[in-house]
Amino acid sequence: MNKNDRQLQAEMENIVADEGVVTRFRLYSGPMAKIVVAIAVIWALFQIYVSSFGIMDAVKARAWFFGFLAILIFLWIPARKNEGKTRRLPTVWDWICVVATIMAIGFLLFNYDDYVETGVHIQADYWFGGLGILIAFEAARRAAGNVMTILAALFLLYNFFGQYLPGTFGIGNLGYERVVDTMWWGAQGIFGTVIGVAATYIFLFILFGAFLRRSGFIDFINDLALAVAGRSAGGPAKVAVIGSGFMGMINGSGVANASSVGTVTIPLMKKAGFKPHFAGAVEAVAGTGGVIAPPIMGAASFVMAESLGVPYRTIMLAAVIPAIFYFFMCFLSVHFEAKKLGIEGMPRNRLPNIWSVLKQRGHLLIPVVVIVAFLVSGTTPLYAAVWAMLSIVVVSWFRKETRMGLREILEALAEGAKGVLTVGAACAIVGVIIGTISLTSIGLTFGNNILELAGNHLFLIAFFTMIICIILGMGVPVTASYVITATIAAPLLAKMGVPLLVAHMFAFFFAALSDITPPVALAAMASAGIAKAPFFKVALTAVKLGAIGFIIPYFFLYNPLLLFMGGSMMNTIIAAIIGLIGVVALSAGFANWLLIKTNIVQRLMLIAAGLLMIDPHYVTDLIGFVLLVSVYIWQKKKRNNEDQSTGLESNSFTALTKNSGEDGR
Repeated sequence: MNKNDRQLQAEMENIVADEGVVTRFRLYSGPMAKIVVAIAVIWALFQIYVSSFGIMDAVKARAWFFGFLAILIFLWIPARKNEGKTRRLPTVWDWICVVATIMAIGFLLFNYDDYVETGVHIQADYWFGGLGILIAFEAARRAAGNVMTILAALFLLYNFFGQYLPGTFGIGNLGYERVVDTMWWGAQGIFGTVIGVAATYIFLFILFGAFLRRSGFIDFINDLALAVAGRSAGGPAKVAVIGSGFMGMINGSGVANASSVGTVTIPLMKKAGFKPHFAGAVEAVAGTGGVIAPPIMGAASFVMAESLGVPYRTIMLAAVIPAIFYFFMCFLSVHFEAKKLGIEGMPRNRLPNIWSVLKQRGHLLIPVVVIVAFLVSGTTPLYAAVWAMLSIVVVSWFRKETRMGLREILEALAEGAKGVLTVGAACAIVGVIIGTISLTSIGLTFGNNILELAGNHLFLIAFFTMIICIILGMGVPVTASYVITATIAAPLLAKMGVPLLVAHMFAFFFAALSDITPPVALAAMASAGIAKAPFFKVALTAVKLGAIGFIIPYFFLYNPLLLFMGGSMMNTIIAAIIGLIGVVALSAGFANWLLIKTNIVQRLMLIAAGLLMIDPHYVTDLIGFVLLVSVYIWQKKKRNNEDQSTGLESNSFTALTKNSGEDGR
C-alpha cells in the first residue's frame, strides 16, 4: 500500500469512527500483544468447541462469551477516540473494567446453579448484576458506538422512570431488583436469545470469513471479477458489485466491505472515469446487499431463523429472488451510467486471465461449495461453518501460495475474534432493549398506538414499520437493528394477516438498508471517506442505486410469491423472470438512460413499467411490458434518426472538403 492509499484508509477510518463504528484497535507491542492475541485465540477455540461439540447450560455459555468479549473490548479498543492506538500497556481504567468483568461473570458462573435450584436471590446477586449491566454499557459504548448505547440506556431508564409518564406509556413501579433480575439473571435480557446467536452462528461465520481472507480468498474474488466483467462497459464498477456482494454474503456488513474491498474497487472506479460520489455509492450498495444475499447473508438472518424456529434454508430460499433483483439493478445501474458517460471496459492486457485465476486459486471456492451444500442439505449452520473452516485449511494446501500454516491459522482465529467485538457488544446491549420490552410491554403499547394511527390499513402500517426500521437502524449494526424492529414491528404486520416469515423479512430488509439511508448511512460514510466525496451525495446516490431494495419488500408483503410462498414453483419462476425484465426498466428509469438519454415522459414510463412488472400479476405484467417496449421502440427510432443525421453531416462535410480541395487545385 503506497502513501496515498494509507492516507485514504486513515481518513476513512476517522470518518467511520466518528459515527461509532470501530475500525481502530490498539496496536500493542511486546508481551502485551502476545497476551491479547492469546486470549483471542483461546476464546475462538472455546466458542468453536461450545457451539459445535460441547454441552453447556445456555446462560452459562453466553456468560462465558460475554466475559471474553468484554475483556477483549477493554484491552483492544480505547475508551476515548483521541487516545493513542499504540501503547505498551492498557490504561488504569481498562484494567478496572477487566477486573470488574471477571468479578461479575465469575460471580454469575459460580452462583448460577444455586439460583436455578432455589429460585431465590441473595443481596450480592443484585450488586454484581448491576455491575455486570454497567460493564455491558461500557463495552457497547466502545465497540458498538454511542448511538446504540444511548438507545439502550433510554430503554433501561424507562424501567425506572416509566411510572411517571402519563397515558398509555405509563407503567407500574418495577424496582431495581426486578430490573436486574430480568436484565442479568434471566434469559430475556443481556444473556437472551440475541447474544446466544452471537455466541454461536455469528461468531462461527465471522470466523469462517477470517479463514477465507487469510487463505487469499478476497484477492481471488477480485481477480475473478476483473476477469469476468473487467472488459465490459464500466468494468471496474461491475467488479465492485460482484466482489463486494460476494464478500458481503460472508461478513454480513456493508461497512466492513467498504473498509476492505472498497479500498481496491473505489480507486479503480475513479480511475476508469466514474465520479467519486458514484464510485462510493456503488461500493456501499453492493456491500450492503451482501447482508440480504444467500447463501450466508448477514448475521441477522440466523437470528431470524432462531426466533421463528424454522430451518435456515427456509430463510435462504426466501431471500433468493429479492437478492437477485437487488444486485441486478445495481449491476444495470452501473452499466447504464457507464454508457451515459462513455466509459469503456479495461484493456485486455491489464486484466487477469480467467482460466489462470481459476487454475491458481480456484480451489478456494471449495469451502464455499462445502458450506452451501451443508446448509442446503439441512445440516445446522453451526456444523456447516465448522466443517467449512476445516475445509479451508485442507484446500489451502493444494497450492503453495495459499497454504495456511500454524501461524496463519492462529492469525485467522485472532482476526475472527476481533471481528466479533462490534456485533457482539451490540447483541449484548440489545438484550437490555428486549428485556425492557418484555418487562414493561412497551412493544405492545407502541404497536397498538401504530395500529390506531394507521387505522388498520396494511400499507400505512408497513410504511410506519419502514420508518421505524430506518430510524432505529441509524448508526446501529444490522443485527441489532433487525432484532429491535422485528420485536416491535413484525407483530403489527402479523396482526394484519401477513405471514410471520414475510413480516420478519420486511423488517430485515429495511434494517439492512439503513446502512445506505441518510442521515447516518454508515456504509455510505465509509465509502465516502475512501472516495473523498461528499457524504450526503454518496448516500443519496446509494439510495437511488439500491432503490429496488426499498420497493420490493412492499411487493412481497402483498404477494409473497417472490419469497417462494403462496404459489407453485413454476409461478414463482415466471414471476421472477418477468420481475427481472421490470428491474431493467426500473434501472433505466433511475439512470436516465436506456439506448440513449431519456426524456421526462420516457423516464416516467420506464419507472412505471418496472413497478408494474415486479408486481407478480398478469395484468400489471402485461401493461408494464407494453410500456417498456414502447419506450424501447421510441428510443431506437430516435437513435436511428440521430445516427442518420450524423451520417449525413459527416458525408456533407467530406464532400465539402473534397470539393474545396478540387477548387484549390
